[in-house]
Amino acid sequence: MRKIYITAALLLLFFLSTGLLSPQQEVVMRIREGMPVIPVAVPEIIVHSDSPELNSTASTLREVIISDLKYSRVFSPLPEDYYKWIKPLDPENIIFKDWESIQAKLLISGEMSQNSDGSLLFEAKIYDVKSARFIKGKKYQSDKSLLRLVGHRLSNELMLTYGEPPLFTTKIVFVSNRNGNDELYMMDYDGHNQTRLTFNKTRDYMPAWSADGKTIAYTAYNEGTAALYLFNPFEGTRTMVTDHGTSFGPDFSYDGKRMTFCSTEDESNSEIYVADISGKNIKRLTFNNAIDTAPSWSPNNREIAFTSDRLGSPQIYIMDAEGTNVRRRSFGGNYHDAPAWAPTGDRIVYVSRVAAVFDLYVLNLRTDRIIKLTEGYSRNESPSWSPDGRHIIFSSNRTGTIQIYSLDYDGTNLRRLTSKEENKLPNWSRK
Repeated sequence: MRKIYITAALLLLFFLSTGLLSPQQEVVMRIREGMPVIPVAVPEIIVHSDSPELNSTASTLREVIISDLKYSRVFSPLPEDYYKWIKPLDPENIIFKDWESIQAKLLISGEMSQNSDGSLLFEAKIYDVKSARFIKGKKYQSDKSLLRLVGHRLSNELMLTYGEPPLFTTKIVFVSNRNGNDELYMMDYDGHNQTRLTFNKTRDYMPAWSADGKTIAYTAYNEGTAALYLFNPFEGTRTMVTDHGTSFGPDFSYDGKRMTFCSTEDESNSEIYVADISGKNIKRLTFNNAIDTAPSWSPNNREIAFTSDRLGSPQIYIMDAEGTNVRRRSFGGNYHDAPAWAPTGDRIVYVSRVAAVFDLYVLNLRTDRIIKLTEGYSRNESPSWSPDGRHIIFSSNRTGTIQIYSLDYDGTNLRRLTSKEENKLPNWSRK
């Protein structure tokens, strides 16, 4: 029976029988929650030049900032037609009552110029409109090729001002076959700047970012072996954790001290192991004849969610970080897999199969309420949370080929991030 569930060549556990959800847990199609968004005025950037190219550059930068803030679910940029009701921004004489009249709570004043060496200088100031108070200012000098990064960094400043994680400079690692082989790639949170990371003849799978965003753990499959590696894409260094058995599905603790992964090192079935951040001092956590896989750390570093078929079908379980106190958290149906613990600590997103359709669901650990996120006759798999817990990335074949998508925690705001060949197994960095 277990041979149906685990295939070393694919390193995935997706071959299970169909089933229906039981009435033991309530399934809700959509739910909306959260804090009210903050209206932000982002007027046109003032350009200290008559150059059409520089004016176009400033317009592009503004578009990046507006797109970031729209995505945040914390801020809401004012609609474009609101600006026609007031005079254009004068940075030296800001009439805050005008901006308050169009319902702005925050105002971003931006000015751009070009240095003699061709680099761009962008200065931004953020104001609280109601109190007419200066909040903070930032200056950025950069090459034009780094323009999007400048916009993302300014958007991060607003997030940090309100105690939110700096979302917009985070990275997504994923697997793509666009160059003929399954290799690791990296992209910005919005799908831009897709960059190849590995160049080899092995097939690379299941990447996961370390807590500090500097290291990627992944499995390289080659000629019947599946070795687990730690890879620093910024320094180009790689070290092996283990090549015994089939090792896969890594995840890092939030405190940056430990990593967990699955392996068939000791038995033919997959068990869950833990190691220190360097991949040393490996310790086995699960001991049974079932398939235990897909471990995911809790944000408090004290628990691990995982998938197990110990009662006959794959279900979601939680155990303490030492492997004790195992308890089941999914009920009904016979396929629940790939849990990913939200950084907010209160939710787990996972994959469930009903009538041969794979969809994403979110389990609220406090209320046991389940929210269905995706719809359609397709395979929606491999979910991963954004650092702020408001967004989820996943892979889906809804358009015929496997691509990576993003959606919000309530199932809205679906975005496609990739398009070249097939792309899968995304993982979102925490920093």
